[in-house]
Parts: sequence; structure tokens; C-alpha cells
Amino acid sequence: QVQLVESGGGLVQAGGSLRLSCAASGSIFSRNTLSYYRQAPGKQRELVATIFSGGSTKYADSVKGRFTIFRDNGKNTVYLQMNSLKPEDTAVYYCMLQTSNRNYWGQGTQVTVSS
Repeated sequence: QVQLVESGGGLVQAGGSLRLSCAASGSIFSRNTLSYYRQAPGKQRELVATIFSGGSTKYADSVKGRFTIFRDNGKNTVYLQMNSLKPEDTAVYYCMLQTSNRNYWGQGTQVTVSS
């Protein structure tokens, strides 16, 4: 059974930075795609960033140039480095591991950006 454990959320002022981490159990980590999603109050969950098994990445337009997703396969961990944070980045952030059989989700971590 794959489990994803997230950490790194918190409260930060606008313009600040945070790094989220998502550690996965199991041996399938390096072969699969990982993503971060976020969900703000009253809004639908949205895709923020994705990193593929080969290392290529893609980002939502709203975070391009500010967020970076990267992975350490040796540690079974994916990271989301968030810089130049804005109040509109406030949300619960979730990591997701995509496999051929199903998707696995982390428990979510709150990010709050004050103005």
C-alpha cells in the first residue's frame, strides 16, 4: 500500500517562500508521475505542477516562474518550492502519485499567505 506524507505548509507573508515535501512509501515512486494540486475555500481543486518520471515538468500559468517542482528518487520525495508567494496562493496543497492502476493522495497541507 502506497502512502504519501506531506509537510512544509504554514503561514507566510506575501513575497515569502515555502517548500512543501511529500514522502512516499513503496518502490513505485521513481517510475511514476507526481503532481501537486491545491484547493482554496469554495473553489475546485486545481493542478499546480507536475513532474514526470523522466524529470520534465509542467506548471499552471498562475505559478510559472514562481514555483518549482522537483523530485529525489533516492528519498522517494517530491518537493514544491514556492517563491514570491501571493495571497491568492492560499489553499490546502495536496500531492498526488499517479500509477497505471490508481492515484494516491497525500493528506494535504495548509498554506496561508498574508497580505
